[in-house]
Parts: sequence; C-alpha cells; structure tokens
Amino acid sequence: MPKVWRIIDIIQWAEGYFKEKNFENPRSEIEWFLCSLLDCNRIDIYLRFEEPLIKNQLKILHKWIKRRIKQEPLQYITNRCNFYGRDFTVNSSVLIPRPETERLIDIALDKIKKIDTPKIFEVGVGSGCIAITLGLERPDAEIHAIDISQKALKVANQNKTKLKAKNINLSKMDIFESSPKIPFDLFISNPPYIGKDEIAGLEKNVKNYEPIIALTDNQDGYKFYKKFAEMTSKLVKIGGYVILEVGIKNHPEKVSRIFSQHGYLTTLKKDYNGDNRVLIVKV
Repeated sequence: MPKVWRIIDIIQWAEGYFKEKNFENPRSEIEWFLCSLLDCNRIDIYLRFEEPLIKNQLKILHKWIKRRIKQEPLQYITNRCNFYGRDFTVNSSVLIPRPETERLIDIALDKIKKIDTPKIFEVGVGSGCIAITLGLERPDAEIHAIDISQKALKVANQNKTKLKAKNINLSKMDIFESSPKIPFDLFISNPPYIGKDEIAGLEKNVKNYEPIIALTDNQDGYKFYKKFAEMTSKLVKIGGYVILEVGIKNHPEKVSRIFSQHGYLTTLKKDYNGDNRVLIVKV
C-alpha cells in the first residue's frame, strides 16, 4: 500500500530537505508551493494539515521542488506572484514584481489624487503589475503602457483580462524609436537600470532566470533615464509628475542629477526598507 502523504507530512519532510540544501527559509519554501497547489492561504494549510495529497498533486509538487533546488524563483515555478494584494500571473518573460515597487504605486496614487480622469503612461509594462494596479485603484484613469517585448505584453494582457482592468491600453513600442503624441499627467517606469558590468554579480536566481532585457540597458544603467529626461517636456503636462524606480548605492543620486541638469525639481523617496529607490520629478 503506497504511503499517505498528509499536508503536515509534506511540510515536515520538505522543511528538512530545503534546510539540508541550505535554503534560508526552508519552511516558507514549502508553504509557498502548498498555497499555490491547493489555491489557499498560509493559515488554511495548517487548518487542513491532516488532509492527504492525491497522486497528481504529489507529482506536481515533486517537479516543483526539483526546479526550486536549481534556484529557479518560486514565482516562475508556480506562475504567480502577489503584488499590491492581487494575484498576478508571471513567467520568465517578465520580471518578478517586487514589494519595493509597491512604493511607486503609493506615491503615484498620492500625486494623482486631485486629478480627475488622469492620463498615465508607463514604459516597460512587464507583467502589468504597475499599470494594472493603478488602473484598478483609479478606475477613472486612462492608462497607456508599452513594452518592447511581445512575450511580456502577452503576460500583461493575461493579467489585464484576469483582473478585469478595462482602462488600460497595451502596445508594443520602442521608446528610443518613437513615443506617444499626447502629454500625460503621470509618467511612470521601472526601467532596466543594472549596468552590464554588474550582471555577473547578481544572485543566481536573478541572472539565470529573469529576462536580461528587463534587467540591464546593456550599458551603464542610465540609458533609459537620460532618454526620459530628454522626453519629459513633451511627454508630461505642466504640473504633472515623473515617478521612476532607481537602483541602489549611488544610482539614485546620479539619476536625480540627470533630471536636475534638464532643469527639473527632483525628490528621492525611500522604499519600505529605508533605501532611496523612488525618484519623483515635478514638471
């Protein structure tokens, strides 16, 4: 008779296994998988801990664990990631939404709170987490979001449909070749900002799995910001804002200087870890 694997048995075995493989938070690894497999939250797992898993569930879990041991991100294995309280579909064609990026949403919502039917433009839509979240938080907004990657746009469209975000227009565009003709109240972006010489130093789960086109500008990490600074006067209405995610170390100050040199007033805001990760440009 085959062994019966209850949820609690799986947790105990997997915690020990991931610990053996030097994972930092072994229990959270298996909790993530079980939440995705059973489509429930963490508390439910422990309320259902005597429940046995069926053969097909065990097969899926086995495949997932094998992939995770190779450092593939949990989000890509389960094709899901929580962002601003919503469940987004993700795969290796898009960056994994980070909690730090939620700070962009908070700041953007604050800046447009007094604007009726704000027009918003995003460069590098990826999974759609920024554009879709803004669209759902502000159903009266008109949002245009672009990406150079057709594969990323496919994921963003899946999320747009899944989350019923109807006020978002997604299109393929290379910002270095063309740009929208109308000015916006808000321009927002989390562009590729890792210098090509920094790629080798990234963690394996990032450099080996996340799309390189979304990580680096293949130059010094400032290419997009320089282009944005040049475009701002045509892209953003007087009184509007540019809100950008920036890197670490001296990257925020250097990006700030790029905009200051074009005559703009800039402010750096901290993320929830206390690091300067958001640049606000007043137009």
